[in-house]
Amino acid sequence: MKKASDCKFAYAQRSQPFLEPRKTPVQARSAASVNAILDATIQVLLRLGKERLTTTKVALRAGVSVGTLYQYFPNKSALLQAVLKRNLDEVTTAVELVCKQQEGATLRKMATALITTFFEAKMKNAKTSIALYSVSSDVDGAKIVQQMGVRWNKAIVKMLGSSCEPLTKDPELVAWILQAAVTGVSRNMLESGAPEKDAHTLHQELIVAVCAYLDVCSAHDSAKSESAIGDADRELSDAAR
Repeated sequence: MKKASDCKFAYAQRSQPFLEPRKTPVQARSAASVNAILDATIQVLLRLGKERLTTTKVALRAGVSVGTLYQYFPNKSALLQAVLKRNLDEVTTAVELVCKQQEGATLRKMATALITTFFEAKMKNAKTSIALYSVSSDVDGAKIVQQMGVRWNKAIVKMLGSSCEPLTKDPELVAWILQAAVTGVSRNMLESGAPEKDAHTLHQELIVAVCAYLDVCSAHDSAKSESAIGDADRELSDAAR
């Protein structure tokens, strides 16, 4: 089994030249300009879609000159990649924070807090999350997701290792399963066409599923779990005869 840091999530990869910002803002005024440009990029993306989004329209929406925009972003792809990075960094930072806060807790409490925090971060701006999924493959989104996934894995592994209920399985494997479950369900929910309608139910069901998995992985339930797995294997063998 590969480590989470080596796993690639289901985004199409495509190399794109000149995606990095031209320069990094160092003064408060510059940072404010960049944030205004990124906010405007999201607004234009939501209103017009990625095909009709242009640097000129973004600059107009942000209230800056096209020249100012080009000081930081060389083209449309760089703009979209920067917006995607900012969004994923905000979600990842929220995950890292909740993992830190849950150190020493029970596995079930950890899972509930992690899933709740992630869903809240994604649903805070559901339309933005959906729009960014649509541009991800155009701006090397898989690489960004992989980078954020490494941070996720590190935070979750550390949290799990601090639990008052020791794991009987590799913490990195358990952390990868949690990541895959949470991100997979949330993406399917957001792309379902009615994320607000489904969010509460999927949130609750995911907690149930993940907590059940963690019960199997915890020391106090390991004997019971191994017995149940053995029974299931015997039933499958009998059925195959």
